[in-house]
Amino acid sequence: MRTTVDLPDGLLRESKAIAARRGTSLKSLIRTAVEAEVRKAQSKTARRVKFPLLPSTDPGTLNLTNADIEDLLT
Repeated sequence: MRTTVDLPDGLLRESKAIAARRGTSLKSLIRTAVEAEVRKAQSKTARRVKFPLLPSTDPGTLNLTNADIEDLLT
């Protein structure tokens, strides 16, 4: 897919210079930068922690010892 991106003149010049130093095209540099941002955003959502649901015979209270927790996690 093609798209148009408006960049400030200074940013465009520096981007072209970076691409030239790397021996790549501006298109490749921009694609790599966007892919890195997408991966970074995806990895942040992937770090969610899921806590186990623990049944209780007396709702509202849950008395667990460290040994009980260890048993639930294994």
